[in-house]
Amino acid sequence: MKISRRLFLGGTAAALTAPWVNRGFAADDITIASIYDLSGGLEIYGQPIDACLDLAVSEINEAGGLLGRQIKVQKYDPQSNIQLYTQFATEAATSLQAATLFGGITSASREAIRPILSRYQTLYFYSPLYEGGVCDRNTFLTGSTPSQTIGQLMPFAVKNFGKKVYVLAADYNYGQISAKWVRDYTAQAGGEVIAAEFFPLDVTDFSAAIQKIQREKPDVIYTLLVGGNHMSFFRQWAAAGMAGKIPIVSTSFGGGNEHIVLTPAESNGVMAAFGYFQEIKSPANEAFVKRYHGKFGDNAPYVTEHASATYNAVHHWANGVKKANSLDRMAIIEAIESGSTVAGPGGPSTIDPKTHHCATDVHIGRVKDHSFEILESFANQPPADTAAVCDLVANPNDNQQYVIQ
Repeated sequence: MKISRRLFLGGTAAALTAPWVNRGFAADDITIASIYDLSGGLEIYGQPIDACLDLAVSEINEAGGLLGRQIKVQKYDPQSNIQLYTQFATEAATSLQAATLFGGITSASREAIRPILSRYQTLYFYSPLYEGGVCDRNTFLTGSTPSQTIGQLMPFAVKNFGKKVYVLAADYNYGQISAKWVRDYTAQAGGEVIAAEFFPLDVTDFSAAIQKIQREKPDVIYTLLVGGNHMSFFRQWAAAGMAGKIPIVSTSFGGGNEHIVLTPAESNGVMAAFGYFQEIKSPANEAFVKRYHGKFGDNAPYVTEHASATYNAVHHWANGVKKANSLDRMAIIEAIESGSTVAGPGGPSTIDPKTHHCATDVHIGRVKDHSFEILESFANQPPADTAAVCDLVANPNDNQQYVIQ
């Protein structure tokens, strides 16, 4: 085992000679695995996800566990390294023989491990919002998709700000495919994408892009940047005196707590659409946030959609185990397909059996002083983009990602 490898058991770092050693695990515990970036550059996404997974597991265990047994989580930190993702997924599926695996933040990491888990028949839950189109009976995807978020945000943006849209996106499958959806939904709303630029995740200099935007004079900017390049762009945008000059909308800004880290001068006014904001005013969410901070303290990371959808994912898996009265993979899949709804913090999350995606409430929020103000909400939005191409009831052996053309 390389020195740089990190593995966590039940939230506590442990140096192990092999990652499948269950130190502190009872013989009859149900072992599940998680692979989330807790270091290496994407930890700002991984830390709230990890906390919400722990919260869901603790709730289930405190209620008596599953099948009369407690759940233990074996955690792997891939350190934002795709090679470690594939290595840990293989170890979790073979040596550990995890009952199920929750993992992946970027779409690149998901597509690296999804075939491995399918090959070894290890049930997989992917929870971050993403670009849509994955059709795989072994995988359940609980985050929002473009028809749910971009499909609401673009009509809002064109109506309120104008028809000319400039897109900035991360240069991998999430940004590239999502940008196609932005173009499609912008056209449906009567607008036009006048330019789209793509940036690798390690890009930090956006001066040329800012100059192009200033020349093109779009009515609205749509950002699909991710991680550090998001932070760099907004800081340089404000430094150029452009903050507040052109409306900016996004379905990724805030997913990495950018609105917490950036100053109000750099981020106020940015609008985003997600299946969850921590600021949602509802009894269910207020109770959830209270439990979250009661467990992790007042300084716990802001709860993102990625994190709340992970909380939902754990409870969807638990619903399947309870209904199947078994840990058998196919029995759980069939049980979830027969109907699973979680009363999640952002509203009901209901699995669509044809796509293994969720119908979910969607909200548009605007940043104000490190928080989001909720502007509009849309109830029970179906995963229409993926439903247009994926029907696992009719074609249970389908296993691919469809891409908008």
